[in-house]
Amino acid sequence: MNRRLICRLLGVIALLIGGSMVLSLPWALPVFGQTEEFEAAGFFGLLGSMVVCGLVGGVLMFFGRRSRGQSLFRRESIAVVGLSWLMATLLGAMPYWLSGTCSALDADRQPVRMDVADGIFESASGFSGTGATILTELENPKLVPRAILFWRSQTHFLGGLGIMVLFVAILGMGSAGKSLMLTEMPGPSQESPDARTQRAAWNFAMIFIGLCLLLTLLLRIQGVTWFDSLCHAFGTVATGGFSTYNDSIEHFRSAGIEMTITLFMILACTNFALLYCLLLRRPGKLLGDVEFRVYLIIMCTVAAAVIVSLLLAGDFDSPMEAGRFGLFQVVSIMTNTGFGTYDFDKWNNFSRAILLLLMFVGGCAGSTSCSIKVIRYILFFKILRLELEHVFHPSVVRAVRFGGRPLEDPELRKDVTFYFGMILLIFVVAWIALVAIEPDSTWTEDARPVQDKLLDCASAVAATLNGVGPGLGIVGESENYAHFHWCSKFFVLTWLMLLGRLEVFVLLVLFVPRFWQGK
Repeated sequence: MNRRLICRLLGVIALLIGGSMVLSLPWALPVFGQTEEFEAAGFFGLLGSMVVCGLVGGVLMFFGRRSRGQSLFRRESIAVVGLSWLMATLLGAMPYWLSGTCSALDADRQPVRMDVADGIFESASGFSGTGATILTELENPKLVPRAILFWRSQTHFLGGLGIMVLFVAILGMGSAGKSLMLTEMPGPSQESPDARTQRAAWNFAMIFIGLCLLLTLLLRIQGVTWFDSLCHAFGTVATGGFSTYNDSIEHFRSAGIEMTITLFMILACTNFALLYCLLLRRPGKLLGDVEFRVYLIIMCTVAAAVIVSLLLAGDFDSPMEAGRFGLFQVVSIMTNTGFGTYDFDKWNNFSRAILLLLMFVGGCAGSTSCSIKVIRYILFFKILRLELEHVFHPSVVRAVRFGGRPLEDPELRKDVTFYFGMILLIFVVAWIALVAIEPDSTWTEDARPVQDKLLDCASAVAATLNGVGPGLGIVGESENYAHFHWCSKFFVLTWLMLLGRLEVFVLLVLFVPRFWQGK
C-alpha cells in the first residue's frame, strides 16, 4: 500500500474542495441583494473553511511529496476514493460549523446551532446526493445565510459530478485515472464512450454541467431567481433534492416548472454515455439500450398505477391534478431526487407502499442516480430464470445475455446476487439499530402514535441508503431528520448515505485490516 501516494492525491482533492468554496462567496455580497448583517457569518465561515481545506491539503501533500511519478494500483484507487469521500464530508461540514448556521428554533424561539453530528449529516447528504436535511428554517437568512445555502446545494454539484471525475478531468493521470473513475462511478457497467480516460471524464463533466446550465436558464425564463435556479438545477441534475425552500418545489406552484424539472430528473438518471451518443447524433444507441427502455417502462407503469390509485381512493378529484402530482412524485422517488410538490405521506396506502418500494429501484448505471439500478434488476431476473431452468434441465449450460450479447464473466452471478444480499443485510441491521437507538419519546412528543416507529425507521433507512431523502411519517415530504437522536444521525444515517453513494464495497473495504497490509 503506497500511503505517500494516497496522501498526495487526498491533498490535491482537499485543495479542490476548498477552492470550489469560492463559488459560494459572492452570494454573501450586497451586489446580490444580501445584507452584511445576515451574510457576514456565512462569508467568513466559508473563508475559514477554505483556510482549513488549504491546511489539510498542504499537510497531506507534504507527507506525499516523494510519491511523484509512482504508479496507482487497484488498492490505492479504492483507498483514495473511499477516503476522499470521508474527507469531503468532514471538510464540507466546516462552513456550517464556522458560520454558526442554525438548524431550528427551540420552544422559546431561540436559534439552535448545528452540532457536529448535524454538520456531518448535512454534508454527507449533500455530497451523496441524498437530500435528507436537518434544517427546518431554510427561508430565514438569520439562521441559514444565503452563501451557506448555496454551498449546501453546491455539495450536490460536486458529489453528483463525482469527486474523482472532476479530479481526473483536470489532472488526467492515464490508466490510474481510469482506475479512480471506475471505482467511484456507480453501477455494474461503466463502459466509457471514449477510450481516453481524461477525455471521457471531460465528456461526463460537460454533459453534467451542460444539463445544469440548461435547466438553470429554463427555470430563470419561468420567473425563478438566479439563486434558486442554480440551486434547484444542482439538486435536479445531481438527483440530490436540496431546495432553498421548506416546501421544496411546491413553493413555486407552477405546473411548467414541475414538468421542466421532471424531464431533467429523467435525463439525469439516464446513462451519460448514452446522452453523449445522443449529442453525436446517434439516437439509436439510446433508444436501443435495454436498460433505458426498461427504465422508462418501469417509470410509466408505476406512474399510471399511482395516478389511478389516487383517483380511485379520492385523494384527488381531478385527473389532471392526480396526473400532475402523481407523475412528479414517482419520477422524483425513482430517480432518487426527493423533490416534492405534495405531501405523499397523506396519500392512500397503496400509493405510499409503491413509492417506498420504488426507492430501491433507481435509474440507469453511469448516471448520477443512487440505489440498486435498473441494470442489476435485469441481470438478477435473467440469472433467476436460468437457475429455475436448471431445476428441470440440470445439464443445460446457457450464458446470461444482455443487449443481445452473452456475458461471459463467471463472477457475474455471484456479484449481482451478493450485492442484493448485502443491501438487504445492511437495511435490516440499520433498521434494527435505528429502532434501538431512537427513544419512543421522539414520536410521542410529536403527537404521533409510537406504533408508527417501525415503519418510520424503515422508511428512513430506505430513503438514506437509496439516496432519496424524504420517506414516510416522521421523515415524510413535509418533515425532516431533525427529530433523530445525534447517535442515529452520526452512526447510522450518515454512513447509510455514503454506503449507498459508493455502492457499499468501496467504503466497507476500508475497515478490513488486511486491505492496508503489505505493499
